[in-house]
Amino acid sequence: MKLDAKIPTGPIAEKWDKHRFEMKLVNPANKRKYEIIVVGTGLAGGSASASLAELGYNVKTFCIQDSPRRAHSIAAQGGINASKNYQNDGDSDRRLFYDTVKGGDFRAREANVYRLAQLSGNIIDQCVAQGVPFAREYGGQLANRSFGGAQVSRTFYARGQTGQQLLLGAYSALSRQIAAGKVKMFPRREMLDIVVVDGKARGIVVRNLITGEIEKYAADAVVLATGGYANVFFLSTNAMASNVTATYRAYRRGAFFANPCFTQIHPTCIPVHGAYQSKLTLMSESLRNDGRVWVPKKPGDKRSPSQIPESERDYYLENKYPSFGNLVPRDVASRNAKEQCDIGKGVGETGLAVYLDFADAIKRDGRDVIAKKYGNLFQMYEKITAENPYETPMMIYPAVHYTMGGLWVDYNLMSTINGLFVLGEANFSDHGANRLGASALMQGLADGYFIIPYTIGGYLAANVKNDISTDHPAFKESTAGVESAVRRLLSIKGRRTVDDFHRHLGNILWEYCGMSRNDEGLKKARKLIQDLRGEFWENVLVPGSENDFNQSLEKAGRVADFLEFGELMVIDALARRESCGGHFNEGYQTEENEARRDDDNFCHVSAWEYTGEGEEPGLNKEQLVFENVKLTQRSYK
Repeated sequence: MKLDAKIPTGPIAEKWDKHRFEMKLVNPANKRKYEIIVVGTGLAGGSASASLAELGYNVKTFCIQDSPRRAHSIAAQGGINASKNYQNDGDSDRRLFYDTVKGGDFRAREANVYRLAQLSGNIIDQCVAQGVPFAREYGGQLANRSFGGAQVSRTFYARGQTGQQLLLGAYSALSRQIAAGKVKMFPRREMLDIVVVDGKARGIVVRNLITGEIEKYAADAVVLATGGYANVFFLSTNAMASNVTATYRAYRRGAFFANPCFTQIHPTCIPVHGAYQSKLTLMSESLRNDGRVWVPKKPGDKRSPSQIPESERDYYLENKYPSFGNLVPRDVASRNAKEQCDIGKGVGETGLAVYLDFADAIKRDGRDVIAKKYGNLFQMYEKITAENPYETPMMIYPAVHYTMGGLWVDYNLMSTINGLFVLGEANFSDHGANRLGASALMQGLADGYFIIPYTIGGYLAANVKNDISTDHPAFKESTAGVESAVRRLLSIKGRRTVDDFHRHLGNILWEYCGMSRNDEGLKKARKLIQDLRGEFWENVLVPGSENDFNQSLEKAGRVADFLEFGELMVIDALARRESCGGHFNEGYQTEENEARRDDDNFCHVSAWEYTGEGEEPGLNKEQLVFENVKLTQRSYK
């Protein structure tokens, strides 16, 4: 299939305005005739639901949580990027565009990234109008701080809880539309299938997580905003309920999955502390503004940090990358931390940690200033580790955090299934092979507030309205498939728990498809995943019944999808014979151990097509054309 990204013609700075003008419109009086389903209530889904309802569409919104405000966006702590140039330090839409493309190691679509930069300022204005309590300077102007991969201060923040405050803004707008009757909210529902009629997405099938009932809903278009798939690794910084099921079921229905091997390892996480740990905790990247990363110069040095003099400390990021120092992008910082630990310079009991030290910042600015910036983060660290980061350095280590891969979408954010739009982390579009910090919130809100309201209208206006009901045979076929899969899981009655399978899968992927990969390990991982999946369908234990609240059943369905999707990740990693961003194949690196791209052969998006149970997926390529940014070896020195 030829992938048409539908990128508008003309200069890059004019593409979005030109496209908005050329798209067909839905008459305001006709908007109330359309039904739109939105799955997910994080920043992308919540803002999309509120915006579409405000325009007049009838919206049905679904989330797996008990409340929309519990979406995982709440965990994004550090900030949101925007090219306002309030610091007068040289920022602009073009610089934000360039930093994002470069940060993604030149594997993102130029037109989408430039639009994101253009819309970034509007997002801040929107959120301020909603009452989001961004930090302010003494004179009242909004404050900014620095984040990785940029040499300007463009990150707006609300202390260390930016995601929570932004989500509350979107939730307030959503709640207003729920009260007005324009949004019907369906909490505690998990989407288990997309219903496709005549090649168009026309509804979804969900399971009521409280009653166990399988429910079906019809609409004129479907919007997926269900987040990323980092929990395929079992241990990640994501919420426990985050999963790949919605996007993977869409993939099985015909939506191409793009770049699944592009996963981000965050360098600033609390290290693993036990074999039965179920999740990891992220320490915000914002801490790298004032914290200095170091390890002992001598391998195997187990002295406490207070006993290691300055002359025996290795501030390796500052030494290796003098231009960016501790604020290099996440993939670079993560790989360097791993390298230090691999040569025996890691700290802590396991040796799998490095120090993040605030002593110099506290000495320079005072404890009160640091507490004002990061107090809730310091408190969280102390509660988890029982160590006071004001007095002793934090210990951090990389952990799985974000996924740049996702369902392939065109410039309109529509997948290869007509009428199925995909927003936020669930799509692949804006971050290439590595996401810069504070850009996830920016993309989610841009997609929901400022892009989908236009592009979904263009789709609806260009297609003759054709009402269908849930009595359509396609809904019956989909419902029967979902019910059959549920009964199959319950019938196995094996001896091994769902979590045990999930943990095993995560270990395979972390070992062979994590911070670094190589061909031999990837081939081994694929065979291990296939064997594990075979055992799962013979030996998994799923207690309880289908007709009530059953969290084991929920997890089993998600892990079944992870076991298939994990293999797709490995297939994608094997096919991309280069290193770029978060995909670091040890066979493709420079003499300085940096990622070595192959622009002649792999300057494309890998979009995988489902071809049937047990069949090899089909590879479709969208060639990436760089007309506004020169392809260069990425350097932060």
